[in-house]
Amino acid sequence: MFYPIAQKLMFACDAEWSHNFALGSLKRLAHTPLAGLWRQQLPLKPVTVAGIRFDNALGLAAGLDKNAECIDAFGQMGFGFIEVGTVTPKPQLGNDKPRIFRLPQSEAIINRMGFNNKGVDYLVENVKNASYKGVLGINIGKNKDTPNEQGKDDYIYCMRKVYAHASYITVNISSPNTPGLRDLQFGDALYDLLQSVKNEQLNLQAKFDKYVPLFVKIAPDMDGVAVQQVAETLLKSKMDGVIATNTTLDRSQVQGQRFANEAGGLSGLPVRDKSTEVLRQLRAAVGQELPIIGVGGISDADSAKQKLDAGANLLQVYTGFIYRGPELIRQIVTHL
Repeated sequence: MFYPIAQKLMFACDAEWSHNFALGSLKRLAHTPLAGLWRQQLPLKPVTVAGIRFDNALGLAAGLDKNAECIDAFGQMGFGFIEVGTVTPKPQLGNDKPRIFRLPQSEAIINRMGFNNKGVDYLVENVKNASYKGVLGINIGKNKDTPNEQGKDDYIYCMRKVYAHASYITVNISSPNTPGLRDLQFGDALYDLLQSVKNEQLNLQAKFDKYVPLFVKIAPDMDGVAVQQVAETLLKSKMDGVIATNTTLDRSQVQGQRFANEAGGLSGLPVRDKSTEVLRQLRAAVGQELPIIGVGGISDADSAKQKLDAGANLLQVYTGFIYRGPELIRQIVTHL
């Protein structure tokens, strides 16, 4: 009941201000009686993927809680897992404001945040101080000023920092808001990066006596040939899973709407079909060897089922959660 009222108030304000206000409120109130406003007891529907047991198959996608400041609050809402980040080695401000735009007619968001975060050390401290005991993914990236040729050094640096604290680690090579980042998705650049992080994963496994799976997050803006090539590289590099997909640069579904021509990644309902098609092609390319987390345009139980039918093992929400609130979690988990 509280969410429609809170959303109406926040949607009357600047999008990024509302985002920061909401996170600040969740952080402050997570361990007070007011957490009852969003706390939900949902049915246990366990699933095991990549050797990890999840209480249910629905997670929070990376990007909402970049600095891992609200893990406990999101855990109270009933998510089966939470992914924080994207985090980079050094703190960075991200792109110039304004950089978040709502397209309510399509239940969509355009963002060009640019990996704004307080750095990996800050995130790790927040993870260590959280009381959440569920599955936690940590999404890592490279700093904007790091050349692509040295990008793997940033990913390895972050891996070393977060490895002991993560249930799984996501290598984000698909944000459209860091110049040149998506170039790492293809060919020799992708194989070199994934081989490097795989070798580091095995080194860290020996050091910590703990195997933390590696997932790779890919973009939806690929044709069938590109999906096939990426799939082959993921298998060759022995990645543990893939997240399909990130936001899109395509504006064909929102033409004529206010803010439609703003630069950045488009998320929400307009990316649903494109994301699901990439997911379907990816599943066909990898067979059953690779777990897939489906994300992009999930806004109800039916769209969640579409992702599962296309081959997803797990699901994540972001923009749908912004528009629908904690009730979306309840609806999807109940129908899983």
